[in-house]
Amino acid sequence: MLTDEEHNCENHKKTQLDIDKFGLSVIVVEATEYLPSFAYSIGLWQKYKHPELICFGLSTKTLHTIINDTAKLIESGQYIQPNETYDNIFENSKTEFLKVDNRNLSNYFGTGIDFYNSNFPALQIVWTDRNNKFPWETDFETEFIYRQPLLDRNAEFKFREAKNLGIFTTQQWLELNKPILKVIHDNDGDWQFLTNDEIQDSIKLVALEQIVNKDQTLNEVFDLEYGEEAEREFLGGKWTRNKSEQ
Repeated sequence: MLTDEEHNCENHKKTQLDIDKFGLSVIVVEATEYLPSFAYSIGLWQKYKHPELICFGLSTKTLHTIINDTAKLIESGQYIQPNETYDNIFENSKTEFLKVDNRNLSNYFGTGIDFYNSNFPALQIVWTDRNNKFPWETDFETEFIYRQPLLDRNAEFKFREAKNLGIFTTQQWLELNKPILKVIHDNDGDWQFLTNDEIQDSIKLVALEQIVNKDQTLNEVFDLEYGEEAEREFLGGKWTRNKSEQ
């Protein structure tokens, strides 16, 4: 059986072989019940000194194709500019590229960070809805809002839900400044942020933004799946994730 170090070394070699042969390696991540699909490149920064690419929320086949097609433009000498509109990426629709905030890199580019052993620049490929509107434009279709998180922003609020979403927490957190030590993402989508010394009568309802603004480390568990929980021993401690027993 390979050790973790040996396994990482094998992955590194495979990635480098793909870069040498194709100009890049494409990592594809399937959607879950809660989180959208996405794909990203590794190798564009190494080979062309061009930011890596990431795209969300489409079929894995389409994501792979879009990353490769955009990489071909880069290989031909085109340097993609952020915040400019392109009409040659998707057929019959517009595209913009957003500069990924470095604080969002580790949430999505794990294999890339392992490969480079450091951060690197990246651009997000953002697609429009069926009316050719971008997510930040008025009347963007609600159906697609949570299919592509915008990585140039929201680094201080990484949760996919609306900032004013009501979540359950405790009187001990709200009034006594006790730290949140357990987070539960229920099967029905509700969030619980608990201090582990609460009683039923101490449960309170507050806005998600309120609790995240007060404790930025809660962003570390923004991607808990439905029916999953995370627990830590102290504020700033390492989270341990498990299936929720509730």
